[in-house]
Amino acid sequence: MHKLKIYLDTTIISHAVDARNPETQRLTIKFFEETKAGKYEVFISDLVMAEINKADSVTRQKLIEQVKNLDPEGLDLSEEARALAGRYIEQGIIPEKYKDDAQHIAIAVVNEMNMILSWNFEHIVKAKTIREVTAINILMGYKTIEIYSPLEVVEDV
Repeated sequence: MHKLKIYLDTTIISHAVDARNPETQRLTIKFFEETKAGKYEVFISDLVMAEINKADSVTRQKLIEQVKNLDPEGLDLSEEARALAGRYIEQGIIPEKYKDDAQHIAIAVVNEMNMILSWNFEHIVKAKTIREVTAINILMGYKTIEIYSPLEVVEDV
């Protein structure tokens, strides 16, 4: 059986170091443990690293450490992904102001990930977004993608 290919947006990395919500931090760390045990194949993009680099120096160092420990494969924000993200925005699925969220989804779709993992319930892990992204992906000839938070993925909650 092959491992699930999971794209992690920046919220996943940040919740591993953010103690303000102990439950999401615990679930994120549990997901990282399952990944390190070989259960999943994880990916991040250059967009994730760009967002990490916007953090203050102390937080940035903690986030970079998480990325190093997780050792995900890297994906680029390609022109194809930019175009798909633009379509999500044009269709009103993701507001222009939050184009990075559309780009995270598009990077995962273009690179044929099985799943996107996110703690972003405002624009990514949301029934409306999932339905409408699925519709656009089908119309444009892309595979569908699952979108979850770690709560739905971690085995031993």
